[in-house]
Amino acid sequence: MSARGPRVAILGTGMIGEVHRRASVLAGAELVGAMASTPKRSAEVAREWNTHPILSANELAALQPDVVHVCTPNAFHSEHVEAAIEAGAHVICEKPLATSSAEADRLTHLAAASGRIAAVPFVYRYHPLVREIRARAAAGEFGRWQLLHGSYLQDWLLSPSATSWRVDSKVGGPSRAFADIGSHWCDLMEFVTGERIASVFAAMSTTVPTRPATSTAAFGGGKSDGPLVDVDTEDAATVVFRTASGVTGSVVISQVSAGRKNRLWFEFDGAERSAVFDQENPESVWLGSEASAEILQRDPGRGSSEQRRLSALPAGHAQGYAQCFENFVADTYATVRGGTREGLPRFADGARSNHIVDAVIESDRAGRWVEVPRSS
Repeated sequence: MSARGPRVAILGTGMIGEVHRRASVLAGAELVGAMASTPKRSAEVAREWNTHPILSANELAALQPDVVHVCTPNAFHSEHVEAAIEAGAHVICEKPLATSSAEADRLTHLAAASGRIAAVPFVYRYHPLVREIRARAAAGEFGRWQLLHGSYLQDWLLSPSATSWRVDSKVGGPSRAFADIGSHWCDLMEFVTGERIASVFAAMSTTVPTRPATSTAAFGGGKSDGPLVDVDTEDAATVVFRTASGVTGSVVISQVSAGRKNRLWFEFDGAERSAVFDQENPESVWLGSEASAEILQRDPGRGSSEQRRLSALPAGHAQGYAQCFENFVADTYATVRGGTREGLPRFADGARSNHIVDAVIESDRAGRWVEVPRSS
């Protein structure tokens, strides 16, 4: 890696690819190439981003990137991660890491054997007040956990005319809503509380049975009037779980909840205190006890060391999802340089998520409790 910053290639240039690009540039990266869905689109985006169009992942070796960001549809993750590692690059791969647990495990082992840093953007870990709750939990402030519950609700697929490549299981994988956003909630719960999901009982539903075959942009509000096809992935899911230590919990996941744009919400109830966090309002958290309740504001001058480190702006100057992504990418690049950063989500965390997703799918199909492998 040069002193100026890492040489970075981005595979996948949709909404999330642009988020990766912005965060990488702010972290000092030199963007050496970008690949979109077609050669024509790759050339167009390369001009917009002032970089080299990548027509195939086979070109990565010649470009010699230090880091490759894989932001392509889920079914292509394995191919593109392998190409990046074969090119000698470190990797950031969007979640779900793969469309099955077995494939996610294989990619995790491949990255470990290569000695490359391999990260997955579970970026909600990077809200400063999430780190504050985590630090207080580790210090025992909440006492023994009693109940862990919450939801992650969106409405971008509420309209029967809205669709995306994510809807098609052949491209997005057998789970859509839970693999896409339920994975974030479960990762955040385990990261904050230290609990590990041991078994799940799940019910999944497809509330819009047919959608247009022609994809529209995620979160873009676009509609398609193309021919309709059957939907084979879920719009919503409700999951009850038990952790390895015996704590019960639940989470509701939806991409069809009207008015909810990106509401990841949790309440973690301990024997002494409870904590509530809402990703759409991340500048404060609610902390409750039997005698009182308080609102804790994000403040770089107070609280845990990680809350202060990740607070890029003064109190009262709102920061949110974009800063989470920027801090995640900056931490990944710092780790590539040989540094150590607390809480960086790795491929092992991505594979762990895949195992939970697969257990949820099996539980819904079988109508019973399903265990999550202990080793995951």
